[in-house]
Amino acid sequence: MGLFEKIKNGLKKTKDSMIGRIERLLNSFTKIDEDLFEELEDTLITSDIGVNTSMKICDMLRERVKKEGVKDPNEIKDLLKDIITEMLGEDVPLDISTTPSVIMVIGVNGVGKTTAIGKLSNQLRQQGKKVLVAAADTFRAAAIDQLQVWTDRAGVDIVKHREGSDPAAVVFDALQAAKSRGVDVVICDTAGRLHNKKNLMEELKKISRIVHQQAEGCSLEVLLALDSTIGQNAVNQAKQFNEVADITGIILTKLDGTAKGGIIISITDDLKIPVKIVTMGEQIDDIQPFSARDFVNALFE
Repeated sequence: MGLFEKIKNGLKKTKDSMIGRIERLLNSFTKIDEDLFEELEDTLITSDIGVNTSMKICDMLRERVKKEGVKDPNEIKDLLKDIITEMLGEDVPLDISTTPSVIMVIGVNGVGKTTAIGKLSNQLRQQGKKVLVAAADTFRAAAIDQLQVWTDRAGVDIVKHREGSDPAAVVFDALQAAKSRGVDVVICDTAGRLHNKKNLMEELKKISRIVHQQAEGCSLEVLLALDSTIGQNAVNQAKQFNEVADITGIILTKLDGTAKGGIIISITDDLKIPVKIVTMGEQIDDIQPFSARDFVNALFE
């Protein structure tokens, strides 16, 4: 199955829900008026695009309709497609341009963070990269054990300490090992104790300092893993994590299990943080770089 087919299948629930409702709405109107815009705005909001982004889309739509003299409600769908494509902007790939490059993955428990790390490790190894994973979520023993299972599946090395160890010490050891083994990419799992923001902030700052000390000049990605099935709550999580970390991108997980894929639009517009990776399905290769064009085409085709 090609990458586009995977994203298309993964977005089927979102397409059936969101675009299906938009099409039914447009078919119920014979002219474009303010009632149509208001109902469309409500439809977008309830499709997990968020209030601010939905209002912005409808404002842009009003301008386009007026500027282009559009009269037929059915033509609005193509205008919507163009507006959402513009809103998502250019794709932003992972920066793994240095040796080593470091990827810190953050996110609360249960969002699919460990699984995403396993899938990403496998993908990078398939691309010929030598990958090392640092099990720096030392808060839960289960996190270390789960990560070991995934690194075994992916065929990559892991550096781990026992439960309760200093996460920064794990990262330090991983970076030392990376230099001696000629590793291309170090992926660091981190704890997601968002309920204690101050501790989490200090922990992430300490890890970041260690990274820059031990791998000076390396490219550093800070990726936030979000569960797409929780809709707008994922956006709220992103806002909270953005307060404690300099997030460079989003890993959106479980895209195939939800009708709430519209949050991609909300995240990109509201937070100005690019979605860089999406995961779907249970297989180790069910991961791909996010493509705005493929996302929009899969929704609207």
